[in-house]
Amino acid sequence: MQPYLFPYLGYFQLLHAADKFVLLDDVQFITRGWINRNRILVAGREHLFTVPLEQASQNKLIHQVQLQPGDHARRKLIRTIEQAYRKAPYFAACFPLLEQILLRPSSLNVTDIVQESLLAVAQYLGWKPQLSRSSALPKAPGLVGADRIAAICTHLRADEYLNMEGGGHLYSAAHLARHEVQLRLLRPWLPPYPQAAPVFVPGLSIIDVLMHNSPAWIRQTLMQAQVL
Repeated sequence: MQPYLFPYLGYFQLLHAADKFVLLDDVQFITRGWINRNRILVAGREHLFTVPLEQASQNKLIHQVQLQPGDHARRKLIRTIEQAYRKAPYFAACFPLLEQILLRPSSLNVTDIVQESLLAVAQYLGWKPQLSRSSALPKAPGLVGADRIAAICTHLRADEYLNMEGGGHLYSAAHLARHEVQLRLLRPWLPPYPQAAPVFVPGLSIIDVLMHNSPAWIRQTLMQAQVL
């Protein structure tokens, strides 16, 4: 999967279901995507937050994009999160974790901060995923699509490739099968939970989930996603 910063619960269900999880960071950066931004609740309404990047462009690969120098914008985001969630039941438990991640040095690239955030959230929830980056894995140059996925699976000695159900159309099961890899799909489970909004808003950043739910409850939801 492409590296997403503080992604929604379904991303973590995929991370939890996979034996090995590869951050696909040697593909084209997507502007206005989910790599460096997501949604939280502010005053009961959806709010799109962004971690600024330095000269981000679709002419660059994801791992080539750096955080914007300085931490002024990230400190402002921290204050926004604090003001939005300071009355949430699990604010005291998880806010320091978010603060630590967002104040990492700006010399990091966007994959660095995403990887650190995924590991930190997983550790808070009680497990340690096996994470690697596609940019660090050996493979023939110029591979795209299913050929790239097959090469990564071959290197990791994987016989199954798991993706989100909504992304199943991107890859051919028959094509992967020729590389002795079975395509599996994950159907996420996004149950409603008590939330500071008049009407429940699904699919928000994991930040919202962390603030309103216990680690035990979140761990239980991770195991409810269905692998097809």
